[in-house]
Amino acid sequence: MRSTSIKKVLILVSILAVPGFLYYALVTEGKNRYKPLPFFGPKEVASTSHSKMGKQIPDTIYHVLPDFKLVNQAADSVNWKSYEDKIIVLNLFYTQGDNYAVEFAGKAMKNYMNTYRKNPLVHAISLSIDPVADKPSELKKYAEEIGANAGKWDLLSGDSTEIYKWINKGLYIDAHQNIEKGEKKFIYSNLFVLLDPQHRIRGYYDATNQEALSKLDDEIKVLIAEELRNVRDGR
Repeated sequence: MRSTSIKKVLILVSILAVPGFLYYALVTEGKNRYKPLPFFGPKEVASTSHSKMGKQIPDTIYHVLPDFKLVNQAADSVNWKSYEDKIIVLNLFYTQGDNYAVEFAGKAMKNYMNTYRKNPLVHAISLSIDPVADKPSELKKYAEEIGANAGKWDLLSGDSTEIYKWINKGLYIDAHQNIEKGEKKFIYSNLFVLLDPQHRIRGYYDATNQEALSKLDDEIKVLIAEELRNVRDGR
């Protein structure tokens, strides 16, 4: 019986130690301790290059999300300047009607923000795909329901045309509205998107898949380590 209890304690200690050990391993001196996250979206070869092991390697220009002007649940205007030097976890949502997928994603986002509440690098954006209904007053009520604090977890809305253009041609996520029997229906890819401080897409994750959500948590840590290393190296 005593042996079983000791085993349980050791297992618990191991589980609690893993996140801290992972983070330590990522930010230590060794430059090859982790595989950098990929970049998503179109890319092109730059006219510049860098040296690696005596060879000149052409630089790559990666897709960067365009700037925007939207409002959050506090009725504050926000753009990329509002998220300068921030890692962003982003998802799509709408407040009207019952939707299990929206609710599930909202709970997952709340968990992430609780995990990183003291980390100034990590912020969240939930972008409304029903901006006509989701005015700041509605966003404020919804934010209070789900515990979204403006400035850390922003619920954003704005001009419908600009939002859908930004989603479809910036994030490369499918999203559109249909009218069925006089009611609005939203068709969209229910994903989390991980963005680096340079506004580049570093990952897509199924918002209703637990394995994908765990992967996102791991890759947030990898991106934090990458950014800390960039700051340390003056990049």
